[in-house]
Amino acid sequence: MSSRAEREARGRRGEWLAAWYLRLKGWRIVGQRIKTPRGEIDLIARRGRTVAFIEVKWRARAAELGQAIDPWRLRRVVAASEAVAHRYGGADDTLRVDVVLISPWRWPRVIENAAIA
Repeated sequence: MSSRAEREARGRRGEWLAAWYLRLKGWRIVGQRIKTPRGEIDLIARRGRTVAFIEVKWRARAAELGQAIDPWRLRRVVAASEAVAHRYGGADDTLRVDVVLISPWRWPRVIENAAIA
């Protein structure tokens, strides 16, 4: 069993990798580790008129990624994104919640519109 500090370090590394992957895909990272009273948003990214509130999940084995995200976690990200959406998106922007799944030696997997923000 790994310690909380080790899990935290892996999570931060996963967020860093996800941010770089998104940058390579044309996204601009406009927020990282945004804390709200309703929860935390790992990354906020913008590409054109789309703003994505992103939950990043890192697992040591790719087989475990299927269970990394669940409706409860998605609801927390949606609630947190609703709390800060006015700061990052305008009236004409499309807002969405995405999930980036990361495991060693695999390309990140992006689930777009994992929940409607």
